[in-house]
Amino acid sequence: MKFPEKSLLIEHFDEPDLEFAFSQRSPHPKDGLFLYGPHARAKKTREISVGVVGTNEGIVHFRTWSHKLNDVVQVPPPGKGEKKDRLHLANFPGLEAAFGISYDPDKCSFLSIPLHDIDRVSRVWNLNEAVEKVARLYIDRVKKHLRNEEQSIDVWVLVLPEIVYERCRPGSKRTGLAMEKGDFAKRQKARSNLPLLASAGVIDQTVEEIFDDVPDFHRRIKAEFLNIAPTQLVRETTLAPGAFLNSANYPIRRTQDAATVAWNLATGLYYKTQPRPPWRLAGVRPGVCYIGMVYKNLPNDPNGHACCAAQMFLNEGDGIVFRGANGPWKTGEYEYHLKAEAATNLLEVVLNTYRSMHGEPPKELFIHGQTFFNDEEWNAFVDAAPKETNVVGVRIRTTSGETKLFRDGDYPVLRGTALLLDEQTAYLWTTGYVPQLDTYIGPETPNPLHITLIRSKRAKPNIRTVLADIMGLTKINYNSCNFNDGLPVTVRFARMVGDVLTMGSAKGEGKQQFKFYV
Repeated sequence: MKFPEKSLLIEHFDEPDLEFAFSQRSPHPKDGLFLYGPHARAKKTREISVGVVGTNEGIVHFRTWSHKLNDVVQVPPPGKGEKKDRLHLANFPGLEAAFGISYDPDKCSFLSIPLHDIDRVSRVWNLNEAVEKVARLYIDRVKKHLRNEEQSIDVWVLVLPEIVYERCRPGSKRTGLAMEKGDFAKRQKARSNLPLLASAGVIDQTVEEIFDDVPDFHRRIKAEFLNIAPTQLVRETTLAPGAFLNSANYPIRRTQDAATVAWNLATGLYYKTQPRPPWRLAGVRPGVCYIGMVYKNLPNDPNGHACCAAQMFLNEGDGIVFRGANGPWKTGEYEYHLKAEAATNLLEVVLNTYRSMHGEPPKELFIHGQTFFNDEEWNAFVDAAPKETNVVGVRIRTTSGETKLFRDGDYPVLRGTALLLDEQTAYLWTTGYVPQLDTYIGPETPNPLHITLIRSKRAKPNIRTVLADIMGLTKINYNSCNFNDGLPVTVRFARMVGDVLTMGSAKGEGKQQFKFYV
């Protein structure tokens, strides 16, 4: 028996352009910033106020690095076996030259924490308690400063010694340490199950609120600072790798080259202190709004409830995070679905915010998720949207090798290649060989994203339009200055946003700018 052969359609999507100052365009953030500056660059240099919290040694490292940031930081010469021209690397021209902002490295608000205090509390038996005590050292130091000083801080930089990274994450073993006895038993991971005594006021369980949080220093800080200011967490070993050597006289951890570190940290400082991001997508269709749906299980919730949130992104590239209701949204091992009322309320908040910014509802609203939408929640989304807004549901799923595409030559498939299976399904390679950089930055043959155009209020848009949008959304990670990411921003930071919102200490407003979460 002979089966008919099916030809699969392969297309390539050009690299999306970004827009910078004077409406100039470039596909690479570093090139655009170097040549033109950020797209909303002011005529005069903007002074930013920076608060720095760390050990005395960490503060010295940050001050030294900040002085370097004011000048050119060169890419190091190629090592053995490396190309002479490494186009994915670029010299950093200086903070003011590239971004039009500045700060005096010697006049930051420096808040010191003794290293022995961090070391002591990070050795408390109970990991939840240890992480909380370490975080409180930083949080209380900042809050004390804010009570006593009138100067506002645009961004807080928390410089972390390695022991915070090693000891204050979920699952940290902390083996070989002389442990300290704390207030809780070593193995306690949830509040004591004493509802009758607590409700009668016989005991006070407020001290056990630490068990409503996952023991993760990064998430704890982000949750606390939602109502204070954006934060930038950086390890001492990132700022001064040469100061931390092993017995063989090599740095204890491998870091990026100094120029790349400067680009990334400077991008974060600009994004978190300015009203608009450093670049935006060029040529985006007007009236388009993208939403990334986020679901995360609440830690230690007795009812097994989950948190739902939405990230809204516009053509500016910047985003706003909306906290939805907590509830029984988990319907399967990897499936989450909102009830109609919760879906309606969440989308109405998003649409009201869009109207307040643009004066009218969006023409198209794309909802990006990693699961399907059931009838109840989809109908609620459609009913909540005004008649002139087309709501489109798109599923974006990562793959792990079930589909590969190869090409002749030394490098793998081009970034932007798409394998169209039908009018609503495609594989999209958002990583791969980039001709402009003459390289592929990745460890193995790249895996594609699996894109499915699931539902649409009206006629479904062309799958090519959806794929081109996703390519653009891989270029607006403002926490670094990379050429692109492998995931669109609507999906890439979903886990990070969800992780912060599920913390019991994240008691901020219902909506907050995306810069607070990254």
